[in-house]
Amino acid sequence: QVQLVESGGGLVQAGGSLRLSCAASGSTFTINSIGWYRQAPGNQRDLVAAFNIGGSINYADSAKGRFTISRDNAKNTLYLQMNSLKPEDTAVYYCYARIYSSGSMRSYWGQGTQVTVSS
Repeated sequence: QVQLVESGGGLVQAGGSLRLSCAASGSTFTINSIGWYRQAPGNQRDLVAAFNIGGSINYADSAKGRFTISRDNAKNTLYLQMNSLKPEDTAVYYCYARIYSSGSMRSYWGQGTQVTVSS
């Protein structure tokens, strides 16, 4: 069983920064793709940024120029550096991964971490 655990959310003023982390743990596994999604109240869960198969990166238009996704493969940890935060960035941020483990490929979601940006 693989788990994704996010951390780093919180309350920040507009213009501020936060760094989210997502640690993957469990028995032997291989991460196929991994990224960040967010969901604001009443909205659908949308992609923020992700590493695709092969290592290319996708950013949502709203994240380009302000957010940076990175990963530490040795620690099985994903990061999202968020700068110049805006009130519209307020949402629950989720880590998502497609992981190969125990002979099968599965999708995993973390429990989410709340990011609140005050104006």
